[in-house]
Amino acid sequence: MKFSTAIYATSLLFATSVISVPVRRDVDPNLVPEFGVQPGVNPTGTGDCDGINGPNGQPIKIPCACPPDRNSFISSLNQNVAAGKVVNNPSVPVSFPTDDSKDSQLARIQTAIVTLQNLNGPGVGCPAASTTFLAQQKAVQDAAPAPAAPAANNAAAAPAGGVDPALVPDFGVQPGQNPTGTGDCDGINGIKIPCTCPPDRNAFIQSLNANVAAGHAVNNPTVSVSFPTGDSNQDKAARIVASLVTLQNLNGPGVGCPAASTTFSAQLAAVQ
Repeated sequence: MKFSTAIYATSLLFATSVISVPVRRDVDPNLVPEFGVQPGVNPTGTGDCDGINGPNGQPIKIPCACPPDRNSFISSLNQNVAAGKVVNNPSVPVSFPTDDSKDSQLARIQTAIVTLQNLNGPGVGCPAASTTFLAQQKAVQDAAPAPAAPAANNAAAAPAGGVDPALVPDFGVQPGQNPTGTGDCDGINGIKIPCTCPPDRNAFIQSLNANVAAGHAVNNPTVSVSFPTGDSNQDKAARIVASLVTLQNLNGPGVGCPAASTTFSAQLAAVQ
């Protein structure tokens, strides 16, 4: 009887210990920025639809499946926040602070952007143009003056010659393939991309140099980059990720060319 009581007490203690383990809470859905765009607007019949307006005032073409279902998006966001990084692109850190400060609002929007862009793999997801995230980000940034000088100073400190061009992954895709007449062309596996993507390689390497010198994407400072020169898979992956980040932020935070305009994602998968 005493032996049974001891077992019961031990079991109860174990159960209590298990129950008392803290459980990470999901993010508050009310703090997740709204997409601001509906999927499937004005389909062209080639798989692309209208996103937000570009600098020319015309809608940017996006996959008709974008933006994704909000519940599935928040589920992916929860996984990333719990991991402290993008699960599908682990070199990209994320955070989701809950206060109302400017920095916290920007961190939440940035986490939403990188979750969106890496929904199905590294650099494989929906473009920022399938949401109003960038406009929301700019609105928060413009609410008070932000010092931009440090990034420019860091970029100016780039070493002579910059990164070794031989270590920069090749795009693997030519721009202007099978234009539809609506500004989009074929990327990998026929995915529609802007006909101007991928960019001129020299201009791309120039942007990559600036980012590597700064230690982050100059146009999106919350995203860190590195460009190690070793031959390990880890170093190769870091270089490819730096190239992906540079590609996707060429002209502003989340404004650039999609991963589908290169074979970077396939190259990354090959070394992981």
